[in-house]
Amino acid sequence: MSVKISKEKHEMPKQPADTRIKNFEEVALGYTPELAMAEAARCIQCPKKPCVAGCPVGIDIPEFIKLVAKGDFLGAAKKIKEKNSLPAMCGRVCPQESQCEAVCTLGKRGEPVAIGALERFCADYERIHGEPLAEMKTSDSSSGMVAVVGSGPAGLSCASELAKLGYRVVLFESLHATGGVLRYGIPEFRLPKSIVDKEVEYIKSQGVEIRLNVLVGTTVTVDELFEQGFDAVFLGTGAGLPYFLGIPGENLNGVYSANEFLTRANLMKAYLFPEYDTPIWVGKRVAVIGGGNVAMDSARTALRLGADEVTVVYRRSRTEMPARLEEIENAEEEGIKLMLLRNPVRILEDGEGWVKGMECIKMELGKPDDSGRRRPIPIPDSEFILDVDTVISAVGTNPNPLLIRTISGLALGRRGNVIADEQTGKTNIPGIFAGGDIVTGSATVIAAMGAGKLAAHGIDEYIRRKNGRGM
Repeated sequence: MSVKISKEKHEMPKQPADTRIKNFEEVALGYTPELAMAEAARCIQCPKKPCVAGCPVGIDIPEFIKLVAKGDFLGAAKKIKEKNSLPAMCGRVCPQESQCEAVCTLGKRGEPVAIGALERFCADYERIHGEPLAEMKTSDSSSGMVAVVGSGPAGLSCASELAKLGYRVVLFESLHATGGVLRYGIPEFRLPKSIVDKEVEYIKSQGVEIRLNVLVGTTVTVDELFEQGFDAVFLGTGAGLPYFLGIPGENLNGVYSANEFLTRANLMKAYLFPEYDTPIWVGKRVAVIGGGNVAMDSARTALRLGADEVTVVYRRSRTEMPARLEEIENAEEEGIKLMLLRNPVRILEDGEGWVKGMECIKMELGKPDDSGRRRPIPIPDSEFILDVDTVISAVGTNPNPLLIRTISGLALGRRGNVIADEQTGKTNIPGIFAGGDIVTGSATVIAAMGAGKLAAHGIDEYIRRKNGRGM
């Protein structure tokens, strides 16, 4: 007798909107064991496993879900970690709906299996109920020594994979804390920093050495790393240089880049002021420019920091918004307004150097552009004034040139991104590899992790050939 499978996934519990806007605690509360098993039971274990192909790091998704359905949660977590060293992070912030869940067979006749929620559950269960981390392994340089620059998702993934392959890995981080964008860019209510800390502890337990407060390119150059005996260098410093629109008024007081705003709120813990002495000024009426996850994070952070009204201004329609649907819905539930098909043209001054408003123009959608989305076109004589006192620009980022401009001859794209092979991470300079946002520009955490993992195997092949060990 066949068992009827529910067409709808089991929703993850979360804080009510009127409660969560008053705190920075995690919004999504995670599955209970009972909910996890019920959701896992929806997986039909299809033989072709399209979800695996949809996962940038190749997790055996049906196998770990099968273990969850049986109640073997620690076994499921172990299965995930065969391919993914950062499951608690990925389960929280990766866009499963456009990757593994997008190709789930069950999704053709209902909702896909909640793969991301199950991954998060397994990682959290292991953290609470699993064995303590083993004592940190001693680094072994017999296979070779690799420098990884940047401790964001690309760097952490690359370092972990290289450690598994037997290399001594030293990871260099310019800041005083690890995690890169995971720590400074994603708010506590989406990704608690205790989760970041625990995932980094796991990477360290694999034998990876982490050196903080080292700005490669300034404190030490890449050439000097090679002189110190490193066989290869992986560049995974992300994209930390913010775009601005280039409109009048962007230098006024009350205008932030999303990078500055979120870094001060997250890394420097402005959200815990006055416990931490890092205040950040937020007005009563905030406009956030952009439609991606960073825009949603900025808007929801501004609301929690005391803004009375937050408006997200986006030049395309809701359909074209690159943010995760879950984040857009969460923002709307919290009272954040979406002002769509509108584009800023200038920021207005109050006469004393502060923002007093933002002039916008209405837009309409034309034919698709290079991104595949319909191009926004201004509507003549449709300008209007939005009454705001704070503006946060969240319109994208480029790689920071501090490091890459110190590497002579490194091939760069027109936006300052490093040119590297997608499958191996190789740049045009032997021994230098790159992956993540420093190559692609702003993308997803899991895409950066996938790039870091591929680069690790590219580095392994390079060192083996250089040392005459073959493959």
